[in-house]
Amino acid sequence: MKKYKVLGLMSGTSLDGLDLAYCHLWQSNNHWEFSIEKTKDISYDYKLRDALKNAIYLSEEDHNKLHKDYGVWLGEQAKNFIMEHQLEVNFIASHGHTSHHKPEEGFTFQLGDGQLLANTSLQQVVCDFRTKDVSLNGQGAPLVPIGDQLLFSEYDFCLNLGGISNMSFEKEGKRIAYDIGLANMPLNYITQKIGLDYDENGQLARSGKLDEALMQQLNSLEYYQLPYPKSTGYEWFTEKIVPIIETSEASEQDLLFTFIQHNCQQIAIEVSKHAIKSQNKLFVTGGGALNQFFVDTLQAELGQSIQVIVTNKTLIAFKEAVVFALMGVLRLENKTNVLSSVTGAIEDSSSGEIFFPE
Repeated sequence: MKKYKVLGLMSGTSLDGLDLAYCHLWQSNNHWEFSIEKTKDISYDYKLRDALKNAIYLSEEDHNKLHKDYGVWLGEQAKNFIMEHQLEVNFIASHGHTSHHKPEEGFTFQLGDGQLLANTSLQQVVCDFRTKDVSLNGQGAPLVPIGDQLLFSEYDFCLNLGGISNMSFEKEGKRIAYDIGLANMPLNYITQKIGLDYDENGQLARSGKLDEALMQQLNSLEYYQLPYPKSTGYEWFTEKIVPIIETSEASEQDLLFTFIQHNCQQIAIEVSKHAIKSQNKLFVTGGGALNQFFVDTLQAELGQSIQVIVTNKTLIAFKEAVVFALMGVLRLENKTNVLSSVTGAIEDSSSGEIFFPE
């Protein structure tokens, strides 16, 4: 039985920082198993967060410089983490940070130069998991469903509440997944206007009330009418959502309350479309799972037939890093790690670029 020792790196659209998860992965009776051995999350300082946030607006030259600088920075964080805990690592699997995601134009880009990450960390690296799928006419997203299928198959639905919300589930023998829409991105954007990184446990949101006009405006967004496979990202947020927030006269509390109600309503609509059993288990991870008001509101919207399951904080926070570690293993074994049933690509693929330190 081969046990892989992998350091998974993840940076999501919520821009709260870098997640590092050192995991062991192995197969037992043709089923993938994992353990999370060590974790760390590193908050971005203001300068780096700002650079990543605004990468979409950079010139090609400046964007390329950030790509290289961020690759070196990732390598430094990985190297420090490995040395601090004296870890034996087979390789690093890095998601990078998505700066551009326009699959309809055949383009997606993850910051964090793989060669410089390998050189700086002195480790083999697997990264850039989205580009190949986009070249096969896929969305290049979501990617986590392969992990849902192989590591968390006991749940009927897997819901991730990161910057955006996405879910995956089995339908007619295939894994289906897509981005539902919003999750933490608008919530963090609102709290940062009043000097807070986030709304702890949803306490501010809980004290707000519904803004009916805002709710109607959000529910009528065109994205929700699109058929899956579909994915969205920071571009959609800046183009469609930020102007709505900026022109609203609602208080921060009412904005937060209304966005959570809206998020949960849209999630409930999508889950109920695909729930075929009388009792279903919905596994929730990502930063939103730590927001108790978000979770309570979601359970109320879903009703009694769908049980919202929130696991331990380590798995909530580091699930995506673990899944990218698994994707790296599958890439090195030349096995499928991106599902065409999820992305709409013309075929499944074993995706990711491999780099060795020079």
